[in-house]
Amino acid sequence: MSQQFQSPAPESATPTPEAVPAPPVAAGVPAQSGASFLAPAPAAPARANNVGLGIVAAVVATLAAAAAYGGIMNALEREIGYAAVGVGAVVGFAAGKLGGRNPILPLVSAGLSVVSVFLGELFFYALVIAGGTGAGLGDVLSTLGVSGLVDIWKEDADIMNFLFLALGAFTGFSTAKKIGD
Repeated sequence: MSQQFQSPAPESATPTPEAVPAPPVAAGVPAQSGASFLAPAPAAPARANNVGLGIVAAVVATLAAAAAYGGIMNALEREIGYAAVGVGAVVGFAAGKLGGRNPILPLVSAGLSVVSVFLGELFFYALVIAGGTGAGLGDVLSTLGVSGLVDIWKEDADIMNFLFLALGAFTGFSTAKKIGD
């Protein structure tokens, strides 16, 4: 067996902080180094208050959520309230996360959530018509246009459509407010 021996440090050397033993700690009392317990905890970084970025993010989320909402309704062949809530949450999250704490962002999120749910419903009608006629989605959109899809929506709208619009608006507002804080 070989043993390695280290020569002891000379007595005149200044001890390094690593070499100084820590003071004994009583049971149940956390160890403290120096006077750091008097220093306040570092503050959380301030969130940027970038309204422009929040609005741009909310608009992009509006379009993406509308496409997803219409696709989900087409796949399930019906409207779902939870999906409208999800649309509002996506729009509000994007606005609040990238826009920060600004009182205008929850209002913008609520409005854009209504737009997103509405556009999703129009997209759903376009997908149903395209599937039923065998025409392409582009053909349906170019033939009917937005005004033709809105007319179909008006004929088919009931209280549930308006409830889903309201759910999206409420969720968009509350999510942006909560995330922005």
